[in-house]
Amino acid sequence: MEVKWIVGAALIGLVPSLGMAQHVRPSNMVRGHRDNLRIMSEGTAAPLPPIGQPEQVAQPPGEPIAPAGTTLAGLEDLAVRCNPTLAQAASRIAAARGRWLQAGLYPNPVAGYIGAEIGNEERGGQQGGFVGQEIVTGGRLRLSRNVVEQEIRQAEWAWQSQRLRVLTDVRRGFCDVLVAQRTVELTEQLLRIGEEGVRSTESLMKAKEVARADVLQAQIEADTARILLQRARNRHAASWRNLAAVVGAADMPPRPLAGEASDGLPMLTWEDTYNRLLAESPQLAAARAGVARAKATVNRECAQRVPNLDLQAAVQYDNATQDTFATIQAGVPVPLFNRNQGNIRRAQADLAAAQNEVQTVHLELQQRLAAVFEQYTTARYQVESFSRDILPNAKASLDLATKGYQQGEYSYLFLLTAQRTYFQTNLTYLDSLRELRTAATAIEGHLLSGSLQTGNAGDRQ
Repeated sequence: MEVKWIVGAALIGLVPSLGMAQHVRPSNMVRGHRDNLRIMSEGTAAPLPPIGQPEQVAQPPGEPIAPAGTTLAGLEDLAVRCNPTLAQAASRIAAARGRWLQAGLYPNPVAGYIGAEIGNEERGGQQGGFVGQEIVTGGRLRLSRNVVEQEIRQAEWAWQSQRLRVLTDVRRGFCDVLVAQRTVELTEQLLRIGEEGVRSTESLMKAKEVARADVLQAQIEADTARILLQRARNRHAASWRNLAAVVGAADMPPRPLAGEASDGLPMLTWEDTYNRLLAESPQLAAARAGVARAKATVNRECAQRVPNLDLQAAVQYDNATQDTFATIQAGVPVPLFNRNQGNIRRAQADLAAAQNEVQTVHLELQQRLAAVFEQYTTARYQVESFSRDILPNAKASLDLATKGYQQGEYSYLFLLTAQRTYFQTNLTYLDSLRELRTAATAIEGHLLSGSLQTGNAGDRQ
C-alpha cells in the first residue's frame, strides 16, 4: 500500500493532460467496430465468393490505414492481415465449400469387360463390354448440398466471430499499452520530482529549516520512484509483447501509440446493448445456422428412404453362333429391412439439440452480458465521480497544502500526505478508466475475446 501511495507523486500538475471522462470524442476504436456491425447487419458474415468456387476464398476485409502500428486502426488492420487464426477460419470456409462441391457431384458411370462361356466347345465364348450408371433419386444431391450450405454459413459466422475476437483483443491490448505507456511517463516525472525533493530538503536542512528526518523521507520517496519506474517499464514491455502476439507480428518493435484511454468511451444502456447483442451476435447466428443445417439433414435422411436405381447395358459377341446381342439390366434395392430409420431418428435428435443450442446461446449471452455490464456501470460511475468531484477536490487540497508549506504553515510530512492523497485518487481514476474501457470493449465485441486460445476459431466459446 505504501508503494501505491508514492506512485501518485508523478501526477503533480498533470491533471489537464490526463483527459477526464466527460471530455470524450469519437475514436478509431469505436469506428472500426461499427464497420463490423454494419457488415453483420446486412445479413452476411463477410463478402465471400459464390458457392461452388472454393478456390476463391476472400481475404478478410481490411481498411487502408497508415501508419500501421501507431494507431488503433492501423493495428486492427495489421491484425486482420497477420493473425493466423483468421487464416485458419478462412481455410475452414474453403474446406466447407469443397464439401459442397463434392456433395453435388453425380456418381461416375461404370464401364468394363464381360465374358461368358469362355472355352465352351473350344471357342472364345461370349465376349463384350458393359456400361452402368447409378441413378440418384429423391433429389439427394440437392439435399446434400443444402446441408453443406448451412455448414458454410456456420463457417462464415465462425470467421466473423474470430475476427471480433481478434479485434477485441487488439483493442484491449492497445488500451493496456496506452496505460503502461502513460505510467512510464508519470513515474519518470515522479522520479524527477523525488530527486528535486531530495535536493530541496538537503538545502533546507543546511539552512536548519528542516530536520534530517525530512531528508531521509525525501530520499525514500526518490528511491521508491526508481523502483516504480523500472516496474512500469517492465509492464510496458510485457503489454507490448502481448499486443504484438495478438496482432500476429511477434517481432514488431515497441513504438509510441497515439490516443488516450479515455477517447471515444461509449454511453451504453442495458436495453440497447442487450437487444443489439441478440440481433448481431455471430455466435447466435451460427447457432441458428446449425438449426437450418439440422433441418436440411432431416430432409436428406428422409430422402434416403427412396433407393437409387442401378442401370446397366452390355453388348456381346457370341463366337459360337457369330451373333452380336445386347443385354439391359435394371435393379433397385427393396427397402424391406433398412429404410434409413436409424439415421432419420438421429437427424431428428440432432435437430432438437440444435434448437436447444440456440436457446442455450441466448441465455449464455445474457448471463455473460450481465456480469460485463455490471463491471461497465460500476466503472462508469467511478470514472464520472472522480472526474466530477474527487479529482477537483484532491487538487484543491493539494494546492492549499503546497501553499501552506511554502509559507511555513505546514510541515513537509503534511505536504507529502496531501500529495499522496491526490496522487492515489488519480491512480484509482486511471484503474477505473481501464476497467471501463475493458468492459466497453468486451460489450462492443459481442463478448468475444481470447483469439489465440486453441479451438476458439471454430467453437462457440
